Amino acid sequence: MENLNEYFEANKNLWNQRTDVHKDSSFYNLAGFKKGETVLTSIELNELKDVNGKTMLHLQCHFGMDSLDWARRGADVTGVDLSDTAISEAKKLNDELKLNAKFVCSNVYDLKDQLDEKFDIVFTSYGTIGWLPDLDKWADIVSYYLKPGGLFYIAEFHPVLWMFDDDFTHIKYHYDNRELIITENEGTYTDRNAYITGKEYSWNHSISEVLNALINAGLNIEFFNEHMFSPYPCFKSMTELEKGKWHIKGMEEKLPMVYSIRAVKQ
Repeated sequence: MENLNEYFEANKNLWNQRTDVHKDSSFYNLAGFKKGETVLTSIELNELKDVNGKTMLHLQCHFGMDSLDWARRGADVTGVDLSDTAISEAKKLNDELKLNAKFVCSNVYDLKDQLDEKFDIVFTSYGTIGWLPDLDKWADIVSYYLKPGGLFYIAEFHPVLWMFDDDFTHIKYHYDNRELIITENEGTYTDRNAYITGKEYSWNHSISEVLNALINAGLNIEFFNEHMFSPYPCFKSMTELEKGKWHIKGMEEKLPMVYSIRAVKQ
């Protein structure tokens, strides 16, 4: 396979830079979160429901806000992320809010070397699996960390979105995982003018690839939903039709923006 470590290192470097910008951005609204506002979206709250008293592994947790929101709802959460800057911020935030979440700095693929525990729930959301080239390996990790009968949940941006160029003017990339997508970065989705530079490496994953990876890893799919809005204004030229429901300008309600899957380990 290509030099994956080089790609992961480049992505880690970018996410370290992004974390420094994201934590202070209005997009993440850390000040509001510290005062008790929720950062989880209607999609996962409606579909995952009650987590009180459950153990949860949150894969690719960024700097921990979603993890800590689940912790406030009574889950015993362990968050994992590739970025050491993000994990450091997550730990600080956990201490400041006097919560009991744990955080581990690790590439998802290397997690078995870092963590030996089983969980009631494995959770991941919004902009995660595109950083991973091999979904069979990912699904194996998900299954490995779930207790028998445990629940897996993902809410993720729809692969159709990743086919477009940044400005959503034309189809640029394949729908399925047949190419390494290399992007030269300037800025970030919270601040297009932020001084963040570097190449990032990602992979698009079709719906069938995601579903089959989970099925092959021994998970029973309970539901697969497609949502015609994004809960976040994280792409260029977006418009908010209803509060918290964002669309690509000119393609409102024509594109699936997010999908979600709930599955149970057999």
